[in-house]
Amino acid sequence: MSRNDPAGTLARLLQGIGGKQAGGIHVAAICRVLSFDAATCKATVQPLIRSGSEDPAPIQNVPALGHRYTVDGGAEQVYKPMLKKGDVVLVVYADHEIKNGLNGQVASPDSLRMHDKNDAVIIGVFPGSL
Repeated sequence: MSRNDPAGTLARLLQGIGGKQAGGIHVAAICRVLSFDAATCKATVQPLIRSGSEDPAPIQNVPALGHRYTVDGGAEQVYKPMLKKGDVVLVVYADHEIKNGLNGQVASPDSLRMHDKNDAVIIGVFPGSL
């Protein structure tokens, strides 16, 4: 018995309705790390899901999130990401251009782009890569 994937069906419907406009909205993607610079915590990643007949283009200079913790009120511990070539990661695409907000100050974006691959952020590594 064949089962349709509801998410895939909805995506095809939205793509048919919105055409090119809907195809330009990016929310999240599963990617493979091609390279990682530990000094800048930025990676080049390859999206792993095709949306057409060609392989998706790599995305460069993608920041990876770090974490700051305290355990039972102890000293602060900072965890910087350590990604390896081949790691499979989840990348999210910000609502607006992120460049001007990375310094921690409220700022206006330099462009009107929204949900763009240039505003990708690595939020984690899938368990199969750990």
